[in-house]
Amino acid sequence: MVKTFSFGIMHISVAFLVVWAMTGDWRIGGATALVEPCVNTVAYHFHEKVWKRWQRRRAPREEEKAALAA
Repeated sequence: MVKTFSFGIMHISVAFLVVWAMTGDWRIGGATALVEPCVNTVAYHFHEKVWKRWQRRRAPREEEKAALAA
């Protein structure tokens, strides 16, 4: 859990520093550093749903290939 927390702090710090360096505005850097992880969390949820659906569709094909190879 400590490693996860450490990575989260690093991620937010990098986001802040990159945006601050690009814009010169610490407020935009701070807002981006806070908003981006939230948006990524929501995007991850939908990515997982699509990924699971894709795997379910692909599983029967893999079983067919294994049966043909046997």
